[in-house]
Amino acid sequence: MKRIRSLFVLVGGAILMASCSLLPFGKKNSKPTAINPGQMSTATNLKYNDEETGGFKVPGFEGQPDAPNTVFIEGGRAIMGSFEEDVMSYRDNIERTVSVASFYMDETEIANIHWLEYMFYLAKDSTQEVYQAALPDTTVWVGKLAFNDPYVDHYLRYPGFRYFPVVGVSWKQATNYSKWRTNAVNQQLLKESGQELPEVAAGGRIPLESGVVIPAYRLPTEAEWEYAAQALIGTQWLEEMQTHQRIYPWDGHALRNPYGKQMGFFLANFKRGRGDYAGIAGRLNDGALITSYIYEFPPNDFGLYNMAGNVSEWVMDVYRPLSYQDFDDLNPIRRDGFLDNASGNGRENLYNNIEKDPTQFTSLITDKARVYKGGSWKDVAYWMSPGTRRFLDEDSATATIGFRCAMIRAGSNY
Repeated sequence: MKRIRSLFVLVGGAILMASCSLLPFGKKNSKPTAINPGQMSTATNLKYNDEETGGFKVPGFEGQPDAPNTVFIEGGRAIMGSFEEDVMSYRDNIERTVSVASFYMDETEIANIHWLEYMFYLAKDSTQEVYQAALPDTTVWVGKLAFNDPYVDHYLRYPGFRYFPVVGVSWKQATNYSKWRTNAVNQQLLKESGQELPEVAAGGRIPLESGVVIPAYRLPTEAEWEYAAQALIGTQWLEEMQTHQRIYPWDGHALRNPYGKQMGFFLANFKRGRGDYAGIAGRLNDGALITSYIYEFPPNDFGLYNMAGNVSEWVMDVYRPLSYQDFDDLNPIRRDGFLDNASGNGRENLYNNIEKDPTQFTSLITDKARVYKGGSWKDVAYWMSPGTRRFLDEDSATATIGFRCAMIRAGSNY
C-alpha cells in the first residue's frame, strides 16, 4: 500500500507541474516580479525578447550586484542629533526624528592602497592635469614644531601603510574618486556578465537597463553616516522598540572593551588626553600614535569599522548650523544654499557669500563648507559621538580627515 500511495503522489505531482508549465505566467499562483517578469507583458500580452518580431528586450536580472567592500545598511526611523553634552555650545544638531532609506556603505575607510590604485589608472588613462589634481596633499603632516617628516615622505606610498586610511584628500578629490570607482567596478561587472553592448564604448556609461551595473558610489549623506554609525539595529527589543540610545557606535559610556580577551583595550583610535596619543610603551592604550589599520578595532553592529576614531570622514552635505530645523524628515540632506543663498534679505542673507564681498561678512560658512563626521586619531573622545559635526572647505585637506563611500539600494522602497 505504501508503494501504491507513493506512486500516486509522484504521478500527481508530475501532472500538476506539467499543467502549471503550460499556463501563462499570470495564471500561476505567483505574480511577476522584477527578477522574474515572465515571458510576456501583463499589460499587452506581447512577448518579451521575441527576435522574430523585434519584441521589447527585458534582460535577465538577479538583483543589485554586490558592490566591493560594501555592507548593507537596513533603513528605518531614527533619532538624529547629539546625545552627548554639548560642551562646545554649538547647538547645531538638535535631536529630531527622521527616516533613512536602506543603502550600502563601505565597511572600511578608503585606504592608501586603494588611492594608489586610483592614481595608477589615472596615469594610464587620463591627462597629466587630472593625475596631478588627484594627488593627496602629503604636506598635511608638516609641523613646524614637530618632526613629522617620515609621514610626509612615507605615509602614502610605503608598503607598511597600505591599509591605513588615506588622508590629505579634499572633499572634491573624494567625490572624484567615487565617480572613477563607479565606472571601474561597472566595467568589470559588464565584462564578467558576458553581455555584449556594442553601444557602450570603452569606459563609457553602461545602461541601467542592462541589469548588471551598480548605482553610483558617492559620499554618504550626513544622515546616512550618522545612522550607520549609531547602528541601533543592535539595540532592538520587541516590536519597533529599542532598549537605549548610544553615545558612541557601541553600548555604554565607557571607551574600553568590557568583554573577553580584549577586555580593557580601547574600542577606537583617539587622543586620550593632552600629549597622550597611544599610552605608554609595553601597554599602549590604542596602539597608534597616528592613524591605524583600517580593520584594527571591533566593527559596530552593522559591520562597519572605525565609525569612531582613526580618521574623521567627509560626507556629502553643505554645512549649516540650522540644518536640524531645515532638513526634510525623509532622507535629509543639505546640498546647497537653498533657504540661505547669497542674495536676498533676512534669512536668505544669513550666510552671505564672503567670496563676493569679504568685507561685508566674516562667516566661514559658504556653499563650499562641507560637513565631516566622527573623531580622529588627533581628537578627544567627545568628537567620536556620531551626532557631533564639524566643517571644512571642500578644497581643503588635513591629516585627520579621510572618507568612505556609500550607494543607494536600487529598486527598494525601504
